[in-house]
Amino acid sequence: MLFQLKGNKFASWLGLFGSFGTLLCCAIPSSLVLLGFGATMASFLGNFPQLIWLSENKGIVFSVSFIMLGLSYIAQKYSAMQTCPIDKKEDCETAKDWSKPLFWISFSINIIGAFYAFILPKILD
Repeated sequence: MLFQLKGNKFASWLGLFGSFGTLLCCAIPSSLVLLGFGATMASFLGNFPQLIWLSENKGIVFSVSFIMLGLSYIAQKYSAMQTCPIDKKEDCETAKDWSKPLFWISFSINIIGAFYAFILPKILD
């Protein structure tokens, strides 16, 4: 049971950090350019040129991120059906309570990133 709890927690954090990657790839750069901070974006990419790879491979980044979020959602639903052990009940309930908002924050970040990466360029063309 403890491994299942750790797996659920790991899946939630994995989904969050996958969404954070899409945020770095697409949402933040697009927002900066859209708001007129192009020089800031150029400086940002000058200091972190590795982020260009994320933007060039945004399809892969978003696919992996959505897969991780899907696995996180499945783990969360599975965990919700499990009862918490008596000796770790408080920790287990806290982890279950934190996993729901973490998932929805991650999902929201991913949707925002997908909008900036795939939909907004088509609207502005």
